[in-house]
Amino acid sequence: MYPVTCILQLVPCNLYPATCNLYPATCNTKMNILETIIAQKKIEVAERKQQIPVAVLEKMEWFSKPVFSLRKFLSDESKTGIIAEFKRKSPSKGWINANADPSVVTVAYTQHGASGLSVLTDEEFFGGSLDDLKKARVNDIPVLRKDFMIDAYQVVEAKAAGADVILLIAANLTSASVKALAATAKNLGLEVLLEIHNEQELEHICEEVDIVGVNNRNLKTFEVSIETSVYLSRLIPADKIKISESGIGDVGTINELKKHDYKGFLIGENFMKAPDPSIAFAAFVAQLKS
Repeated sequence: MYPVTCILQLVPCNLYPATCNLYPATCNTKMNILETIIAQKKIEVAERKQQIPVAVLEKMEWFSKPVFSLRKFLSDESKTGIIAEFKRKSPSKGWINANADPSVVTVAYTQHGASGLSVLTDEEFFGGSLDDLKKARVNDIPVLRKDFMIDAYQVVEAKAAGADVILLIAANLTSASVKALAATAKNLGLEVLLEIHNEQELEHICEEVDIVGVNNRNLKTFEVSIETSVYLSRLIPADKIKISESGIGDVGTINELKKHDYKGFLIGENFMKAPDPSIAFAAFVAQLKS
């Protein structure tokens, strides 16, 4: 049989056609999307540790510079609360905006009132890079390194690239791992955004976490429901800043989420899929303020 693309559309699959994406009901591939990404991430991190040791990262320009607090920016009621994302592609949608320039897009996001920036740095599945993050660092607002963090090395790497905040995803980490990685981040002066998807993952929230983000997208199925944020809002500790992620495509959704005490709204694809993300973001903010 010919090699085909697995139902996950992420890894080459040498299974029979009847077990792949043409016949998803019979697919026996055991790894879901998140598991596939993490498996690849382990390989990447091991390689980068050999290529650029921590001692080298600690000597990079941005490593010793002060950071911007996303928590403070989101607490400022005069700001939009929008964390505007730079994302070229995703496993579920494929290429969204392959040729976008992070220098241009993130500067426009900042000029039009973003409270923070999120930059995808995963290359294999999201088409991003640490270079994208470095280009976004020209802005004087908080920058989140959005990636699949599994090792303290990545936290040091984020600091060296100019990030102010790291993302920890509860779905692929134990509670102990979250606490350890968050502690590493705090020691470096970085803030921590913990992403959760369900009630069980609330157990991952710890003292070292600054912000809790509710991802309305199920990372195992990629289905989206804003009701996830609504339901979990009352269960998140009051001392944590709350943000909602994924599926926020209109101002009405933001206004509804504000009723549930959400201070931040991470939006990426809604802007990046437009021919000019800068114009799309400016129009969205104008509507939000009207």
